[in-house]
Amino acid sequence: MHPTVTKADTSDVLWATDLITHSLESQAPAVWLVPPRARRHAVLSTAIRASLDAALALGEVLCTPDRTGVAVWLPHHGDPWPALPARYDARMDAVTAEFGARFHQLATLLAAHHPAEPHHHLLFMAVEPNRRGEGLGSALLHAHHARLDAAGIPAYLVSGNPAARDLYARHGYRSSAPILLPDGAAFWPMWRPSHSAGARA
Repeated sequence: MHPTVTKADTSDVLWATDLITHSLESQAPAVWLVPPRARRHAVLSTAIRASLDAALALGEVLCTPDRTGVAVWLPHHGDPWPALPARYDARMDAVTAEFGARFHQLATLLAAHHPAEPHHHLLFMAVEPNRRGEGLGSALLHAHHARLDAAGIPAYLVSGNPAARDLYARHGYRSSAPILLPDGAAFWPMWRPSHSAGARA
């Protein structure tokens, strides 16, 4: 049996932002995105906060009841990026001004590889380090996948973490060729077809 999962709300933004930031800031793509270590946490945190606010408005954010794991989803209906809340782009530009060229380069690369087929996009998933291996990540995935499969909707994500890719593969995701950043850091696009009866037929 999977651990319990619940929907997050605006009261969860601060801890979820911090958890996601800590999970990403040492990964190679984040190091390329914001090279100065002293600046990285603050810049990533504010950018992630903007994305999390968008997901709460337009998608779904799931968490464990004890707030040790979180998954952030956005629906896509055929465009590389959904219609984001007003001022989202302005917020991101203000947040990333010092490293704006890199953020825009990353956004362009990701958009070029983003599937056109309607799907749900797993923007982020993070679990507290001392709780990993307890099935929390699997529970967060299973909760949303069950709804996607019932509706016949596929899922997509991009991972810069080889260990996380193994977890996603166990949940039906398949990697395609990596997206390479200028310093060689890689993201792996991963696609999960709907596992509904209709999709399998």
